[in-house]
Amino acid sequence: MRPHKTFTPKHRPKKNLLIGGIPRVIDAMNNGVQLERIFLQNNLAGDEVEELKQVAREFEVPVNKVPFEKIRNFNLENPKGCIAIKAKIEYQKLQDVISFIVEKGEVPLLLLLDGITDIRNIGALARTAYCCGVQAIVIPEKGVGALNEDAVATSAGALEKIAVCRVKNLHTAIEEIHLNGIKVFASEMTAEENVFDMNFKEPCAIIMGSEDQGIQSSLYKLCDKSFKIPMQTDFESLNVSVAAGMILYEAMKQRMLNA
Repeated sequence: MRPHKTFTPKHRPKKNLLIGGIPRVIDAMNNGVQLERIFLQNNLAGDEVEELKQVAREFEVPVNKVPFEKIRNFNLENPKGCIAIKAKIEYQKLQDVISFIVEKGEVPLLLLLDGITDIRNIGALARTAYCCGVQAIVIPEKGVGALNEDAVATSAGALEKIAVCRVKNLHTAIEEIHLNGIKVFASEMTAEENVFDMNFKEPCAIIMGSEDQGIQSSLYKLCDKSFKIPMQTDFESLNVSVAAGMILYEAMKQRMLNA
């Protein structure tokens, strides 16, 4: 007989960050509590569930339908099939952030993350981005690791200092970025141009993909230019946070020399 499968969160949040029950989760959103994510038992239905989904869409909070076992393993008393995790950081709207950057007289430099799930990499990326003058990090609702306590700790607090924009998906985010006159550059190891040949002095956003999958092909087609980091050996690839450090340092250097 096959053993029963359990669903235990890899990084179980502290109980003071959890909200249980659909009415309490809806009330929290309506009262301005920012949520990282909502977990909803997958066999629940009815008007209350539909209201939860509608309010979550309004406040751009991801809703994950999950088995009862995952809800149970958060170890929260009487969650009634729904658990929300309070956000450790304050998410901001992409257009608001771009407008704020421009109004300050700064040249936009954004970092987009595609498919990066390791929270240690996300923390390291945020730390480097903040140090190199990136004004905002843009992440999609799905496919990126949660910006939880561990991610904040790994970033040495940078995730609480830099603007973070959570968007429905990166495709629409790139369209919005383009409408603001900002170019999107893709880091891709098969590109022809080197990172040193790019013009990072102009308004730009840099998209980084996961080490195993890279950038989604559909996103890659939306980018204005792509570049690679030249290497002396034919080693397969660099760690994404290390690669981002090299790229963002080059961007910072160009902007400092241009100041």
